[in-house]
Amino acid sequence: MSAPVDPVPSHRAIENLIARYAELVDDGDFAGVGALLADAVFVGSGAPLSGGAAIEAMLRETIVVYADGTPRTQHVTSNVAVEVDERAGTAAARSYVTVLQALPELPLQTIAAGRYHDRFARGDGGRWRFVERRVRITLVGDVSRHLRR
Repeated sequence: MSAPVDPVPSHRAIENLIARYAELVDDGDFAGVGALLADAVFVGSGAPLSGGAAIEAMLRETIVVYADGTPRTQHVTSNVAVEVDERAGTAAARSYVTVLQALPELPLQTIAAGRYHDRFARGDGGRWRFVERRVRITLVGDVSRHLRR
């Protein structure tokens, strides 16, 4: 008997994972990001991090969270391209990310833009999961109210 397969088509399931990451970060739910990336390697501006606990800790240490419990950001993910190898149970995706932020004393503005390069694997139960997220920020605006120095 084969493992049950996620009823959502693979491309859509992967797009949903990419969107979920943005939602969790913007909600300030760093534990949720850690759970989402529990089996993944995260490669950003620092040393690569493995596992949810390390990724959650990095976010808590680097991102400013406001009284409403959020970083007051919106991560907009666009130009998503997904390539799936159904036979191998693996996939890769490329996308753009644009980060917006607004505060009472800061008008809405773009604070960063770049690219995500992601790898995925089909896990137990046929569900897709992140195995790697590479973040390459190429344009940086005023991140003074977003990142701890």
